[in-house]
Amino acid sequence: MMQIVYDYGDKVYLNITNRCPCACDFCVRRNTDDMGTGESLWLDHQPDFAEVKAAVDRHGIAPGQEVVFCGFGEPTEALDLLLETARYLKKTVPGVRVRVNTNGLSDLINGETGTAKKLAGLVDKVSISLNASNARDYCAIVHPKFGERSFEAMLSFAEDCRGVIPQVTLSVVDVIGEQEVEACRKLCAARGLTLRVRKYIA
Repeated sequence: MMQIVYDYGDKVYLNITNRCPCACDFCVRRNTDDMGTGESLWLDHQPDFAEVKAAVDRHGIAPGQEVVFCGFGEPTEALDLLLETARYLKKTVPGVRVRVNTNGLSDLINGETGTAKKLAGLVDKVSISLNASNARDYCAIVHPKFGERSFEAMLSFAEDCRGVIPQVTLSVVDVIGEQEVEACRKLCAARGLTLRVRKYIA
């Protein structure tokens, strides 16, 4: 059975797609050889809403619990499924909090601008991977298939989210070095965005 729903700490995570347009240097997808067996998060096919709903119902979500769209793929690669699932959670679980962990490339992935606005009323928190303070270094770390335009698209998505989502955070991993972390802080401050520095977990 595919592992669509899994627990991590006190949160429930939803793994809704394998697809991702990036190949980040520090991503577990890139650095682990044996990820296709056992209780791996690799999906054997792209699930539809009925499969995700069934997995959520089997698992159960407690009132007020935080549910995070985050797995081995980029959740906005399955944007319609994300929205339908979030809508179902908001309708059926009292006080549920919904978070999306994303690379912020939803507009490029889905071929339209303003996709962040579709999250309004359905998502309470968005965490966006910043990873670098400029387009050149970003591409060297993230390797997005859309090239250097990905960096500005990610920042624009973050700004769009800020207008419709209660809590928006950009994140970097501490392995990029103190100087680069500080440059990321300045970039976020200039755009009115919040930065979180994450500890790298090997």
